[in-house]
Amino acid sequence: MEASISVVAGELVSRFISFLMNKYHSSLSHAQSEEKLVERLQNLLMRVSMIVEEADARYITNTGMLLQLKTLSEAMYKGYRVLDTLSYRNLQGSPGIDEVSINDPSSSSLYLSIPVKRSRTKAEKDEKAMRLESDGALKSLEIVVANMAEFVVLLGGCEHMSRRPYDVYLYTKNFMFSRHAEKQKLLSFLLEHKNPPGDHAPAVLPIIGGFGVGKKTLVAHVCGDERVRSRFSILHLNGDRLLTILDHGRTMSGTMLVVIEFASDVGDDDWKKFHLFLNRMRGGSKIIIISKLKRLARFGSVKPIFLGVLSYDELRYLFKTLAFSSADPAEHPRLVQLADEFAKELHSKQGSLVAINTFAYVLRMNLSVQFWRCLFDKGVRYVKRNLSIHGVHPSMLIEQGHPVDITDFALHPLTMTSNVPIKEESPSVTLVELLADPSVTPEGDFRLIAWESRIPPHKSFVHFVTSRAQDTHEGSSALPGRKRRGVPI
Repeated sequence: MEASISVVAGELVSRFISFLMNKYHSSLSHAQSEEKLVERLQNLLMRVSMIVEEADARYITNTGMLLQLKTLSEAMYKGYRVLDTLSYRNLQGSPGIDEVSINDPSSSSLYLSIPVKRSRTKAEKDEKAMRLESDGALKSLEIVVANMAEFVVLLGGCEHMSRRPYDVYLYTKNFMFSRHAEKQKLLSFLLEHKNPPGDHAPAVLPIIGGFGVGKKTLVAHVCGDERVRSRFSILHLNGDRLLTILDHGRTMSGTMLVVIEFASDVGDDDWKKFHLFLNRMRGGSKIIIISKLKRLARFGSVKPIFLGVLSYDELRYLFKTLAFSSADPAEHPRLVQLADEFAKELHSKQGSLVAINTFAYVLRMNLSVQFWRCLFDKGVRYVKRNLSIHGVHPSMLIEQGHPVDITDFALHPLTMTSNVPIKEESPSVTLVELLADPSVTPEGDFRLIAWESRIPPHKSFVHFVTSRAQDTHEGSSALPGRKRRGVPI
């Protein structure tokens, strides 16, 4: 009997050891396969990013090349997202890689939590989904790389853009990011487009897009090009005062580029008067219309450029690059995860470039998990509060000029309003200062500078903020079921 038991036990131990060995070799094989995948992605991304950067520094007029450039950039940003997911997933469990322990209760968050344990089924599903996505990203990159031989050859025949050191500084600090095809179309309109014989009226290009998608940034970046500056005298106009140029009888000499920003529609008769007045300009003059109103596309003499919001992969790449700046993301893998959550929240709410720049600027001032989570939670509560009060997302309220409750970013109830007269003597605070330290808010009403562009025409987004320190009822009813509080938790 004992001999039988010993044989059975020996067989079970042998099978168990064999199972463990197979498991080990399987995991080792998987790790090696994933390592090769990461290496392959890195190599392909290096090649693609090199081509995209080179294409961005040349004048491209070929429509097919612009379409291929768009495909290249889309595959590149998706590849970077998948590469980050693979890289920082492996770093997540490494001890000492971040300054806060995963099990530290002080770093817990309602919206962002890293589960210590997951069910085996959930882990397997996540693993399978990740493999499929990484394989898809790798395949997309391999396809575009295999098909870009002709693109590279043709690119060699495109003229180089000349950049001064200051232009490069503006490019890197202000992130005239993505929009490769749109930038080339705008350059082609300004430098290559010619009217039909006998038509001397200035050509008109409408640039249409939603709030904060980068319309003015695109135009400002192209207007900084040396060939554009040398060809045109550039005039910026406010569409609300379009006909004042007629009242003053302004004379314009030389080849002009007139950039008009419209916040509201303009009548056809007023536009005809304005356009007729500009007919006296030298041949080759151009007009660019900037607006969020699709109706204004009717004034274009060429096909409009429609700017949509950045894709999630593009927005995520931009936000992560801005938020970490010169810091190495590999040293802060949990912040990379938090950056993903910020990007998802901003993208799901049609996040503007103003919001992306503002939040990223504040975050890179303090690379700690607690600070990033605190700011993220404030942003989530800010959205929930305004949805509860107004039933509309705050970004829509801001765009339409309605009051927005910003109590969650301060130490007492505040209401922010756009498109209202603001006294110059009113104290001012930047949104960056407010997000970094809520105690900077002045007593009483003040001006809040949401963002100021660093490139001409240095557009500022200024709002008027009204203190409601005595309005405890509204502060307590903003979020049903929550206790009244003076300081956001």
